[in-house]
Amino acid sequence: MLLRIVTALVLIPVVVALVWWGPPEALAAVAAGIALAAMWEFFSLGERVGMAGFRKWTMVCAAGIFWAQFLAGMRPYRAFDFSIGEYGFQHVAFPRNSSVTVELVLVVFLFGAVTIGLATRRPLQDVLPAISISSASLLFVALPFSFLVRVNEMSGGSTEGGLVGRQLILFTLCLIWAGDMLAYFVGKALGRVPMAPVLSPKKTWEGAIANFAASLLVAVFFARWMQVETLTMLIIAGVANIAGQAGDLIESAYKRGAVVKDSGTLVPGHGGVLDRVDSLILAAPVVWILWGIFGAR
Repeated sequence: MLLRIVTALVLIPVVVALVWWGPPEALAAVAAGIALAAMWEFFSLGERVGMAGFRKWTMVCAAGIFWAQFLAGMRPYRAFDFSIGEYGFQHVAFPRNSSVTVELVLVVFLFGAVTIGLATRRPLQDVLPAISISSASLLFVALPFSFLVRVNEMSGGSTEGGLVGRQLILFTLCLIWAGDMLAYFVGKALGRVPMAPVLSPKKTWEGAIANFAASLLVAVFFARWMQVETLTMLIIAGVANIAGQAGDLIESAYKRGAVVKDSGTLVPGHGGVLDRVDSLILAAPVVWILWGIFGAR
């Protein structure tokens, strides 16, 4: 527990600083790096059950998805002004209507995977598992997690258009963090009814309810900060929390199937990267979709 707390005290301020003060390009790059690390662990879990995927090709396409999401979320044009001494460079911009789209990247991945599958020297019985685990890593890890990039570029409500995206990212992170912490302590002190004994024996319904309640408290705080209707934030937080808990459980299923405790060892005291972002993977697209429906009004 001490190692978990120390790691959190180090990482959380870094993440908050990146979200609040960092440029969108930096956030997109870091998010992509985290997704690639999580995918690497996902592939390792697959190999433990006899499913060796096309790692390099899939991770290249995952990076392409983040690039496409970054371009799709940009406002019509974002200009960068650089100045070094008396020299200045202006009007470096990315067009909103870029030809690089998520759909294009998925199609490229599809044909690339087919080509590798046909040209590989692996036994034929390994082709289907390889394509399956590669597709799963892209669709269940990279694609949903990439919506953090889209959330960061969202606007709406009464907040100025570049600021609301940062607030929504912090909102998404805080509802997951607060939910996890309260679920741990309530589950440890009061947990009696197992939630999913096969997947995660230590999770209880009491902890899950506390998790949900914590996300609602976060919603009330952010509604006041962002000057948005409280009901709107409660709806988004509630659905995102349920999605996040589902993400946590499905990742537990991955690990149980592979007979491992953690997906990796990169995060001291917390296991692997996939262990830390499993809830965010499904919560991010929910926040993006629901804010587009309710919040942008």
